[in-house]
Amino acid sequence: MSIEHAKRKIICADILDFLDDPSIAGDDAVRYFEQGALVIDQGKVLDLGAEKDIVAKYADITEVVRHDGKLLVPGLIDTHIHLPQTEMIGSHGEQLLTWLTEYAFPTEKKFADHAYAADISKRFLDELLRNGTTTAMVFGTVHPESVDAFFTEAQQRRMRMIAGKVLMDRNCPEDLADTPELGYSQSKALIEKWHNVDRLAYAVTPRFAPTSSHEQLAACKQLLDEYPDVYMQSHLSENIEECEWVDKLFPASDDYLGAYEDAGLVRKRAVFAHGIHLSERELISLAKHQAALSHCPTSNLFLGSGLFNLKACEKHKVTVGMGTDVGAGTSFSLLQTGSEAYKIQQLQGENFTAFKGLYLATLGGARALDLEGSIGNFTPGCEADFVILDHHATPFLSFRLQHAKTLHERLFAIMMLGDDRCIEHTYVLGDCIYQRDAQPQFASSNTTPLREVS
Repeated sequence: MSIEHAKRKIICADILDFLDDPSIAGDDAVRYFEQGALVIDQGKVLDLGAEKDIVAKYADITEVVRHDGKLLVPGLIDTHIHLPQTEMIGSHGEQLLTWLTEYAFPTEKKFADHAYAADISKRFLDELLRNGTTTAMVFGTVHPESVDAFFTEAQQRRMRMIAGKVLMDRNCPEDLADTPELGYSQSKALIEKWHNVDRLAYAVTPRFAPTSSHEQLAACKQLLDEYPDVYMQSHLSENIEECEWVDKLFPASDDYLGAYEDAGLVRKRAVFAHGIHLSERELISLAKHQAALSHCPTSNLFLGSGLFNLKACEKHKVTVGMGTDVGAGTSFSLLQTGSEAYKIQQLQGENFTAFKGLYLATLGGARALDLEGSIGNFTPGCEADFVILDHHATPFLSFRLQHAKTLHERLFAIMMLGDDRCIEHTYVLGDCIYQRDAQPQFASSNTTPLREVS
């Protein structure tokens, strides 16, 4: 499928993006144009600046789209989310290991059915767009059908998506288990079919260390060595009981991350979700190997997993992105996810600004996915994925923002009070693909009703 790019156009709005991490570069990290303009050519950013300068410079461009009084930000990037857990979001709380057994595994069994996986994929992607998310790193299930269905739907929407078939060969239900050989062959076939097709990329996906044998982790390394530009995604140090379990299953390894290190999986383009209970050794190793963490605050609070030490990651220069971790995470909204991240830092006596929250959901996410220069901000040449935020999405938000005096105060109020209602438009490659209060182009209501699959 070839991608048809948007023709040249100018988008006018207040524009905000980031050139660096604001916790490191301070105010120099923030780029803001009140009454700015973004120039798009062939689906990519051509130029950015004040509206008066851009309109004069590009007087030949006749298509000008106005979002006056609205805030234009880069498309949001979710670095950890589960496709099959869409329908079970908000299931009554258990801690991680029980929650997997009671809720996650039974739901994932349904994805052996391709039609069912396609139904959920449509709803899942529509919900991402409704929340302003244009890029995500996604777990499928052990079934290759789940990844096929997902990539097919993502390709139609021209979204940048990274996904993979889950690998599990132990400590899981028998009908969700594969083998090192089967997991390798099915993953290889999916890589050959989908990796680097349009805006899609593949991630080798061992669920977490306890559900993969040493032989299966070795097969993961083999895939990564054979296809050096594919991703690797897994879970790391989410729950105390989980960490103790890993110690028993991998007694020869230094620690939880050591189990992945010994298998050769800690490397650039490896993204580990959570990373709550990490030692200094593990943080140093993550930075050394250029691996990244996905911070998943709503999930960590919902499952009672613990408090993410963002300051330690900053100290050791570990790359961090933001993840919703649906369905243990309780919202597709990265605005709501930022709100919970703020509270987690408050509980540790640390400061967390709205700039840091939006950075993690844009440029920080791009860096975690090794995609800086392609997405994450409006540097010329970047793909033109962006979101229009509405300051007046609800009567109360409109009232609250009347009393906001600075850009940060306005952005912080949106992060704390906002949700999908604040997303007025979502653009992919310069084209509007979602508009609030309008029938979406890929409406889930047009799909067939969900069917129970035994």
